[in-house]
Amino acid sequence: MAMEKEIPVYIFMGFLGAGKTKFAKETLMEQDFTEGQRTLLLVAEDGEEEYDAEALKEKNIFLEEISEETLTEEHLLDLGKKYAPQNVMIEYNGMWELDKIFNVRVPKGWTVVQVISFVDATTFDIYVANMKKIMMDELRNADMIIFNRCDENTKMAEYRRSIRAVNRRAQVIFEGKDGKQMIGDEEVVLPYDLDKDEIILQDEDFGIFYIDAADNPDKYVGKKIKTKAQVFHPSSYPANTFVPGRFAMTCCAEDIQFVGFKSYSDKAKDFEDREWVVVEAEIGKEFYEEFGGEGPVFHVNSVVKAEPAQDELVYFTY
Repeated sequence: MAMEKEIPVYIFMGFLGAGKTKFAKETLMEQDFTEGQRTLLLVAEDGEEEYDAEALKEKNIFLEEISEETLTEEHLLDLGKKYAPQNVMIEYNGMWELDKIFNVRVPKGWTVVQVISFVDATTFDIYVANMKKIMMDELRNADMIIFNRCDENTKMAEYRRSIRAVNRRAQVIFEGKDGKQMIGDEEVVLPYDLDKDEIILQDEDFGIFYIDAADNPDKYVGKKIKTKAQVFHPSSYPANTFVPGRFAMTCCAEDIQFVGFKSYSDKAKDFEDREWVVVEAEIGKEFYEEFGGEGPVFHVNSVVKAEPAQDELVYFTY
């Protein structure tokens, strides 16, 4: 019995005017991404740029418009039978719920291989301020995030840090108004001094520390740290291991998560979950599965009970 052939599905996300259509046209028409293979292009909104359906056909690419009402299992099955595509590209409407696309049942063999989110850097702050949950949901589900229309004033390091707070796996790219990739100054001004042997974290700086240490564990190895945190005991950890961390708000009140690093201490079992402590430790690095790779670990020298932080939540900005 022959195996079902995999049909790769690429999903482009982003708000109106974010550059989805422009990228798709360049990829399909100029870069010949599909190499002549029969490709089904599903478009879920009318953007600032339009497709030339006849020119697409000459490249063996077939355009179909979809709506929220037609994004159904039945309609996708019909399209699959009609075109028998070897590739599928979906330009998704940025205002639709993501559950719509990720939960719909697709024809056999259709497999999502890449999700790309497009962001207009000139309006990113506005969307985050007014539609933060929708924006962060898109970014959280992306494999690649492309900020376009960047210039020398674009806060690339800050935006990259915002992405890392919700999605550590995504590749983040910044493009100038000419479409060329920009290499930003990734040197972030941290609210503590890394040149000192010991990092003494202010309560509000734990979120910044977490993101930077997770992204750059090597520069923290061997450093001492003193921080206030809450205790968490994962059920899979042995008695001498725990996680001192903080509850962090990544986008809204409905999206609070606990963040922290694996820590080793003979006193780990002496403290209850959510109990406040002050931890003094030396930072190391090791592979652990729940981190998804090599990450910082604390070798604890001292852990004592403490009063709660004034603000029990931390954020990823300062």
